Amino acid sequence: MKSPVRTIAAAACLTFALAACSTGTGTSSSADPATSAKADAALATLSSSVLSKGPHGETAANADSITLTPAELAQVKAKNATAAIVLHYGGNDWSQAQVEGLKSEFAQLGITVQAVTDANFKPDKQVSDLETVMSRKPNVIVSIPTDPVATAAEYKKVADAGTKLVFMDNVPQGLVAGKDYTSVVSADNYANGVASAHLMAKSLGGKGKIGVIFHQADFFVTKQRYDGFTSTLKSDYPGIQIVDAKGIAGPDFAGDAQAAANALLTKNPDLNGIWAVWDVPAEGVMAAARSAGRQDLVIATEDLGKNVAIALAKNELVKGLGAQRPFDQGVTEAKLAAYALLGKQAPAYVALQALPVTHDNVLQAWTQVYHQPVPADLQQSFVK
Repeated sequence: MKSPVRTIAAAACLTFALAACSTGTGTSSSADPATSAKADAALATLSSSVLSKGPHGETAANADSITLTPAELAQVKAKNATAAIVLHYGGNDWSQAQVEGLKSEFAQLGITVQAVTDANFKPDKQVSDLETVMSRKPNVIVSIPTDPVATAAEYKKVADAGTKLVFMDNVPQGLVAGKDYTSVVSADNYANGVASAHLMAKSLGGKGKIGVIFHQADFFVTKQRYDGFTSTLKSDYPGIQIVDAKGIAGPDFAGDAQAAANALLTKNPDLNGIWAVWDVPAEGVMAAARSAGRQDLVIATEDLGKNVAIALAKNELVKGLGAQRPFDQGVTEAKLAAYALLGKQAPAYVALQALPVTHDNVLQAWTQVYHQPVPADLQQSFVK
């Protein structure tokens, strides 16, 4: 995907005092006031706009625009509808939060969740999962395709059978919004990549050599993150050089990323930082950095998983990330399922704004992302 290079930012970041972010240890000595001011100004606008376009170039509708009237809510409840949630993989904080958001809103809508499946990022397993859940004839399936090509035929069968489809993040090849599926809901993943670029640049003082670990798959939203990150460094921080990049395909994303990071650090011992495409690969990068004795390495990523949140709280290794809002995404997807059941027209693409997270706002961001109190171990990890 080719995304336009833009200089951006967001007002909600100010709520979390990003301008006062600490740069931590190690490479923090290279902090530069001009770079910090530039990054803060850019970050200050991210919450007021969505930079990402949809899978087919659609302009995003704001998640807040997806609403139901009391009369529509009563109509949905009267249907006693059923739903299934078909995931790409479930062993991560993002997927669990999505499911919690979906279940919470489905309960309000009177929609019974029949099944939650985990394909472990294997397309053939996801096809089998779809066949299994379809045997129970759900009214709605909310799903994230593992592979937009390999799973497309099975999703088309689901649509042709009359089951309503709402997608997370990605859509199967050849399916048409408004005909085969209701809508796709995503975080502003391009902006999350942009946020992580500004936060890495701020921590590095606008100069240095970095490595990149990307998702080696035809996966729309992870491509958006990579594009947002690399485009922003190229346009705004010419003093930061990407000297090497390695792709990982999973399903052992932490282990694959650790091996990739080991290779990057061995080949480039003067590397100042590494960007990882989401939090689970970032965990592998952290393990590699510790093994190499590189506590000074600057790591930036996306998604506020528990382990990277603890690293942020401790001000160790992970210096910044762009967070999604998976609970709210799940709530929005459930509401769009209600739209489908009512025959109510829905936008083809809905997105939620990026949330930049640093050491300073990690505890507040946790409650915003997960709609839960800060866990005790995260709270206790925070270093003032």
